[in-house]
Amino acid sequence: MPDRIALVCSCEDSMRLDERGIARGCGAELRTAEQLCQAQRDRFLAALATGRPVTVGCTQEAPLFTELAEEAGATQPLAFVNLREQAGWSAEGAGAGPKIAGLIAAAAIPLPETALVPLTSAGVTLVLGRDAVAIEAARRLADRLDLTVLLTGTEPVTPAPRTDFPILRGRARGATGWLGAFEVMVDGHAAPSPASRAAYAWGPGRDGARSLCDVILDLTGGPALFHETRLGYLRANPADAAAVERLVAEAGQLVGEFDKPRFVQFEAGLCAHARNRRTGCTRCLDLCPTGAITPGKTSVEISAEICAGCGACAAVCPTGAVTYALPPPGTTLARLRALLLGYAEAGGRDAILLLHGGTHGEGLIDALARHGEGLPARVLPLRLNEVSQLDLATLAAAFAWGAAGVRVLLPGRRGHGTEGLFRNLDYAEAALDGLGLAAALPRAAAIETDDPFSLGEALAPALALRTGWPTAGFLPLGAPREVLRQALRALRGPEAPEVIAMPEAAPFGIAAVAADGCTLCLACTMVCPTGAFSANPETPQLRFLEDACVQCGLCAATCPERVISLSPRLNFAEAASQPQVVKEEAPFPCAHCAKPFGTASSIARVKSRLAASGHWMFKDPSRLALLELCEDCRASEATLGGVDPYAGPSRPVVRTTEDWIREAEEE
Repeated sequence: MPDRIALVCSCEDSMRLDERGIARGCGAELRTAEQLCQAQRDRFLAALATGRPVTVGCTQEAPLFTELAEEAGATQPLAFVNLREQAGWSAEGAGAGPKIAGLIAAAAIPLPETALVPLTSAGVTLVLGRDAVAIEAARRLADRLDLTVLLTGTEPVTPAPRTDFPILRGRARGATGWLGAFEVMVDGHAAPSPASRAAYAWGPGRDGARSLCDVILDLTGGPALFHETRLGYLRANPADAAAVERLVAEAGQLVGEFDKPRFVQFEAGLCAHARNRRTGCTRCLDLCPTGAITPGKTSVEISAEICAGCGACAAVCPTGAVTYALPPPGTTLARLRALLLGYAEAGGRDAILLLHGGTHGEGLIDALARHGEGLPARVLPLRLNEVSQLDLATLAAAFAWGAAGVRVLLPGRRGHGTEGLFRNLDYAEAALDGLGLAAALPRAAAIETDDPFSLGEALAPALALRTGWPTAGFLPLGAPREVLRQALRALRGPEAPEVIAMPEAAPFGIAAVAADGCTLCLACTMVCPTGAFSANPETPQLRFLEDACVQCGLCAATCPERVISLSPRLNFAEAASQPQVVKEEAPFPCAHCAKPFGTASSIARVKSRLAASGHWMFKDPSRLALLELCEDCRASEATLGGVDPYAGPSRPVVRTTEDWIREAEEE
């Protein structure tokens, strides 16, 4: 970033700036100020006048600086980073120069635009309720939404004096869809009697009714129809007046056109879910909390309209078929690399990376800076959209780029989709342990708290961690799996073992083949989604490439001989990156033309099984000899050699109705 200008303000000298250290690691021309947002705005305008990209070390006044840039007609990239709460306002603020350098370097990595999913709602709303609360909520929304109320009928409800919208009885037994496209299945559907007096009297019920709507308001107090994040599905306890009030206010806004981020990108061709009606990898299906992922014939299917963006699927996908898009993994890794290498370039050592998501993490960090001792100088925060998106490649790359420890900040009450995150933390610990890099404390762990002071207390022990390995500088090129492989190889020292056992379901390992039982049918090569198993077109041979194996299990599920077993492990041997022959045989030559086809063992096995079957066609040895011919010679011999495929045991004479009648008359 040699052409970038970094503007760092001491915020009226409320934080000390190590200008030399910051300039050495931030990779930009450093310019400082004491009151950049007011008395020294001219310094900001002077930086804009150069036409060069500008990074401002302040997020509090970002709207002001953005407005000034628009008024000045500036068009260059403008980035903002919070240096005050994340670094300067700290008991160790005087030594936070390397951290500030890393934060500036990371902020200069631009965030790409995220694709959007359009949703349209005409306001057709189904209100599910059990009592008059649902009717009152509908009455308040009647001027904005097209309403239908569906009562459970379990409680008596006084009829409304005016029928401003349909009020029916029914029980929603299931629903599908999203904002603008819901379908609700209703049992016991019935209309009220017009003569209902003290309470609604319902007519005969009908099961299997369907309701199509744009919005669902659930005030039944019963089990939810959807996960809580389904856009367009609003649910509240009817006994909680405040919750009902919030629901009514939110529902009134759900009319019009809406855009939601496309949280993940999906390439079906890379998916290892299924082949030939065999099921392999189900990692994302097992973790998705919202029902956005469903099984398909060869791959899973992901509904962008339902996806709530937790990123659990991307965190555990072994092939890279699913990647997080807010931002994409390349951007996250580039920011992480700039943060850690900028910190190291400025003289920082043994960084503790603090990964956090959204407003929860920033709120705790801000509160700790304003009311406590702030983050230690060695703790480098990096924001993710959702921490549950964190994949193993990001964790491994952080250690390779110089982090002594990684802490992931989570709410005190775990959100949905975090199982994959904890699985990846376990994988990272197992890999570091196998590489001889384990410490007395976990190097990769989570901090679950909603209290800023508890955050500070939880970070304190991690400061005892040290790296003890050289910092790598490789670029995060390629898919996350390729970055993971680069990072692990960079972390491996000369004394580390070549093979490291990994926990169950780890996305790398060996698919061992019991060669004695393998028949070289090559079914495994036809279902392997990554090419780990391959055939040799020149000779009967099965090869295996361990670096490509993702432990999806399709090979083991497909193998007719059941001779393939999976074993998760890390293998750093050179052989793991080259296809290895696991089974081969000499080709069997055609008895007529000598063209090689099949293998001797397979021909012998088929002949023995057919001979033992007792079938009339193969009692004659000359017919079994046809199996020793290639497909061309076999057809020629069958035609010219007088082989009648229809010859066989005498068949019974066909008897017709007339035969039965005649025989009966003769009797």
